[in-house]
Amino acid sequence: MPKKILIIDDDVKLNRLLASFLKDFGYDVLSAAHPDKGLKLLKRKKPDLLILDIMLPDVNGFEICKQIRRTSQIPIIMLTARGEVTDRVIGLEVGADDYLPKPFEPRELVARIQSVLRRSQFLVGSQKQRFERLIIDFASRKVTLDGLPLELTTNEYATLVLLTQNAGRVLDRDQILQHLSGIDCDAFNRSVDITVSRLRQKLGDDPKHPVYIKTIWGAGYVFIGQEGND
Repeated sequence: MPKKILIIDDDVKLNRLLASFLKDFGYDVLSAAHPDKGLKLLKRKKPDLLILDIMLPDVNGFEICKQIRRTSQIPIIMLTARGEVTDRVIGLEVGADDYLPKPFEPRELVARIQSVLRRSQFLVGSQKQRFERLIIDFASRKVTLDGLPLELTTNEYATLVLLTQNAGRVLDRDQILQHLSGIDCDAFNRSVDITVSRLRQKLGDDPKHPVYIKTIWGAGYVFIGQEGND
């Protein structure tokens, strides 16, 4: 089955061009020029990935991204004419998986789509792994804490899996960025810090007294959770 991509962008001409281009790569493409229509398509058609513009009528893409993240973990790539580093950081903070400023080469967008989709499908075997109150089900890509599900973005989940697979080993930002290939890493690799910070919040982990993720200043991050039996 071809992967289904939804584009929410008020540039109708760009939507048509992207739809035609992406279809040549085997994608099934839907588009909407208004966020209201886009959100309805998201709910009804259940696409595999969302391309979301920031400058939209009535409401900006940041707000749309936050709204989507309350109920969905669909991979999101943000497109915008605003290329400032602060906007890219905000996009990551509200849950976007990648960020591409306009103008861009369509082939680069395809590469980023492929990378984000690979990360979203990242599975490790079929087993579960428990770290005290934290359980990772690799087959279903579900994470629970104290029996309650954690809603993690693609990058947060991939980062958690990478850290747990390397428990006890310090990973620097470059190693994490390499694992999250495709993510825009401006602002001195701050994207990694943002992802880890959001992950810690969802894990209820205090950076000063960590149970799961410890910062090694000047070096990187290390997973210190104690593995237990499922």
